[in-house]
Amino acid sequence: MNFLKDSKNLINFTCNNDDLDLQEFLKYIDLSARMFRKLYKEKKILVNGKFQRKGISLNKGDIVSLVMEDETEDIKAEKMDLDIIYEDDDLLIINKEPNIVVHPTKSHQTNTLSNGIAYYFKENKINRKIRFVNRLDMDTSGIVIIAKNSFAHQQMALQFENNTVEKKYLAIVEGIIKEDTGTIDLPIGRKEDKSIKKIVTDNGQNALTKFRVISRLKDATLVEVRIYTGRSHQIRVHMDYIGHPIIGDSLYNKKSNLISRQALHSYYLKAKHPRTKKAIIFEAPIPFDMVELINLMKV
Repeated sequence: MNFLKDSKNLINFTCNNDDLDLQEFLKYIDLSARMFRKLYKEKKILVNGKFQRKGISLNKGDIVSLVMEDETEDIKAEKMDLDIIYEDDDLLIINKEPNIVVHPTKSHQTNTLSNGIAYYFKENKINRKIRFVNRLDMDTSGIVIIAKNSFAHQQMALQFENNTVEKKYLAIVEGIIKEDTGTIDLPIGRKEDKSIKKIVTDNGQNALTKFRVISRLKDATLVEVRIYTGRSHQIRVHMDYIGHPIIGDSLYNKKSNLISRQALHSYYLKAKHPRTKKAIIFEAPIPFDMVELINLMKV
């Protein structure tokens, strides 16, 4: 038997009944058809440590393993202080600082979060590609999820696509919101072709945002915002639409002399672990610049 129970390159699942064949079992654990075809073709799906045909009947207690081979990452490694909230063989959860781009672009080839993670992976001999499950705008701080293998990425991305991930943000917006809670259920689309700016429009995609007032400040309000969809700039667009744009948002509002970026922070995320399927909760404390803004704007 070549089954390596403790290998970090194997993702193991135990069959709990006698009624499924191998392909049915992998569908049951939400393995995508595309990933199944790829792994099966490469003989990287094992039953009790050996490659088996997809139609083989499984017995209770059988161990089904997905082989995740070592990978190389081409992104330039740059030393960076990373605020790591959580890490295991499948996930790396980071509290992203403001004013940093997540992934290299034409205008930001270096000093991105990807560069810092590439360095961290290299130093810790983590032979994996960098797979972002979610992204945050350059000026938004908070929770970013990196999957360490293709299975974890597929499983986490599926949860985001199905809107089953609970995502909460903290935002400091202009003006006093009178209602303690509110719901914004309005479609969001692009303002015009090739524009990065989004607007509420009947031709847009459905977008649902709910907010709760935490405290009312001097001509400003601290709110907790939960998004039930993942549209680009969703919170920024919706809060601007109801007349309470985020302070410091240069795209949907104006720059502020009290904070150098938009006062928006992803502080809470609840999902299911890709391997164990158990609930996982991550929290990122509110950053110093937003705390300082709150103190400056207290009544």
